[in-house]
Amino acid sequence: MARERRTHPFLGLLIVAACVFLGRDVRAADYPNKLIRFIVPYAAGGTTDLVARSVGQKISEVLKQPVVIENKGGAGGNIGMDSVAKASPDGYTIGLGAISTNALNPHIYKSMAFDPRKDFTPISKLGTSTIVLEVSATSPIKSVSDLVAAARKNPGMPYGTPGIGTSMNLAGVLFTQMTGAELVHVPYRGSSPALTDMLSGTIEVMFDNLPASLPHIQAGKIRALAVTGAARSAFLPDVPTLAETGLKGYAIDPWFGVYGPANLSKQVVETLNKAITAALADPEVKGKLTASGFSPNGSSADELAELTQAEYVRLGEVAAWLT
Repeated sequence: MARERRTHPFLGLLIVAACVFLGRDVRAADYPNKLIRFIVPYAAGGTTDLVARSVGQKISEVLKQPVVIENKGGAGGNIGMDSVAKASPDGYTIGLGAISTNALNPHIYKSMAFDPRKDFTPISKLGTSTIVLEVSATSPIKSVSDLVAAARKNPGMPYGTPGIGTSMNLAGVLFTQMTGAELVHVPYRGSSPALTDMLSGTIEVMFDNLPASLPHIQAGKIRALAVTGAARSAFLPDVPTLAETGLKGYAIDPWFGVYGPANLSKQVVETLNKAITAALADPEVKGKLTASGFSPNGSSADELAELTQAEYVRLGEVAAWLT
């Protein structure tokens, strides 16, 4: 009788694992060979949409594959980023994460479908934006002190932001804490619908990312009272920082980055990082973003990972006040 050959169970597992990793490496070596989905977790028309479309077009040219922008707004960006977290880790689905989605939201939402510290692969930082405190041009409020006085006189004055848990929401909460102004947060599903209401007179006060509001400010339809960053914006040189208006130590500079699902191969991350770096360095892209009030600034994948972790810890200390 012929002797039966048997493969040790452990050896069989090793063979299967080797095949899986070998297959992944082969696919990574061929990356990219088809369309890439770039998820924007907010409504079209806002800062994130502008950045993603400007950068995405150049990434497409560099990688010689289509890059399609998909806006998936809702839940402070959680819906869109959840679709990124649950995508196949092959590099064909990436997302535009931010200070809100990847550092702040887990502290303020009772139920999160993903953990930004574990469920994503950081790829590259995109840059930073400026938040502007603004009122409609027809408002009698001309300064930050006017706003504080009006809010104290009329408790419950509403202010709009692009959503709960956004850096603009954070800016509003810190403002009310430091001034004692009783403002009530009105969250929208992105900058575009909030600006529509401001321009129509439905809402009088708003914290917004500068790139989305800048055209309306320049057109004289919205009045900028202050910016929230540590320094004045080059696009609004005559507009003070909130710290300059008397709120000593006030400074919020929102950041944005590109993330993929967890477990992206190193080769895919390097390919995407190089494409993003090239896009941000392109004179046309850089000029367009800079002109909108956005400060393009790429990074290594490790630098974005470190930023995400550090901001997660820092924002956890103030998140309990966000509503």
